[in-house]
Amino acid sequence: MELVVSPYLIAAASAWVLAQFFKYLVASIKAKNMRQFRQFYLSGNMPSAHSATVVALATTIGLLDGTGTPLFALAALFAAVVMYDALMVRRSSGEQGAALLQLLVDAKSKILPPRVAKGHTPYEVLAGALLGLVTGLVVFFATLG
Repeated sequence: MELVVSPYLIAAASAWVLAQFFKYLVASIKAKNMRQFRQFYLSGNMPSAHSATVVALATTIGLLDGTGTPLFALAALFAAVVMYDALMVRRSSGEQGAALLQLLVDAKSKILPPRVAKGHTPYEVLAGALLGLVTGLVVFFATLG
């Protein structure tokens, strides 16, 4: 029996893994130490793994199936919604969470403060989208051989 691996899943998974690795590198450089292991699984920061994943998937669908297909339209719309959410909704709720956290600290509250997931800046979303585009292109050209 032949093992069939979907280039769509390879592109999406590869983009996510690469984005998480780059998050680790960026955080390590900022912190000036290589012990930023939480970046391998946390959301937020540079680049957006959500954006990288959905753009890699949409790119691969567009290249393999065509940009005029209903599947590509669905993937492009899905990518737009995910990136909008990361940029606007999650970022806004993250800023509110940071403000709430500061209120708890200022009030010397005994309430255990929650982790604040900040969402993404426009540059983080753009970097993730570019990473996804490149990953989709690499997977496409790798599947041609």
